[in-house]
Amino acid sequence: MPDAPLVDSHAHIFTLDLPMVDNPRHNPHYAYTAQDYLADLDAHGVKCAVLAGVSLYGDYNDYQIDACRKHDRLRTTVVVKPEIERYVMEAMARDGVVGVRLMWMGVKDLPDLTSFEYRRLLKRIKDLDWHVHLHLDGRRSKPVVDLLEASGVKLVIDHFGTPNPEKGVGCEGFRNIIEKTQNGRTWVKMSAGYRIGAEAANLYAAELLRCVPHDRLLWASDAPFVSFEQTVTYQQTLDDFHRWVPDAALRSKISGDNPMALYFGTPSLAFAHRR
Repeated sequence: MPDAPLVDSHAHIFTLDLPMVDNPRHNPHYAYTAQDYLADLDAHGVKCAVLAGVSLYGDYNDYQIDACRKHDRLRTTVVVKPEIERYVMEAMARDGVVGVRLMWMGVKDLPDLTSFEYRRLLKRIKDLDWHVHLHLDGRRSKPVVDLLEASGVKLVIDHFGTPNPEKGVGCEGFRNIIEKTQNGRTWVKMSAGYRIGAEAANLYAAELLRCVPHDRLLWASDAPFVSFEQTVTYQQTLDDFHRWVPDAALRSKISGDNPMALYFGTPSLAFAHRR
């Protein structure tokens, strides 16, 4: 599949026996194992991938870290408590961890990024050359994104920045994210369009392509489409990507050059082509 993305920048893997947090946002009654995901990648010609820390399991990151140990084509972000020690983070880095996910969508009272605990965590993330992987609705994202930018960390924004649907491309948080991409340390994922509807996703994608430096964009499937498993397929996410970005060379940049440099530490695609 010569036109397939080289890197899927966001997916989740899990088994039925992983420990869940109390009152999880979702409770999938099925497994989507590392083997299931790799089979989907292979079936669609995708070489490499980045797993996303899963809020359902709190700071139990063991399963995706184990997958990265076994498969050099995988990287992952993790969910951690702010008091995590640098020594632990260094060990995680050796096993394929590249960032910390702040999964704050639906969190009523957001943690205080100005507290010592979070300032210490952000400094450690920066020192390790990791990134913060943020999932937060556009209604509330501006002050959080501003503080993260001020800390100097690299920042990756999930799912178009999840703009306020009432404001669309005029959403303050969405406009602020676009502005931040000019700093060379902020990326936005074109992903999970099925969660916001085709019309809105098309609009947001067009605005990102118009306003954001193209080396600051990423693509992701968001497999296995939790809560939408019966209506979304992996192929549909690829079709969405083709619709959002009709130019093949630009798709190659967004799903190849950009994520390879950010997640795998190489501007070259040679690593991916060996997978």
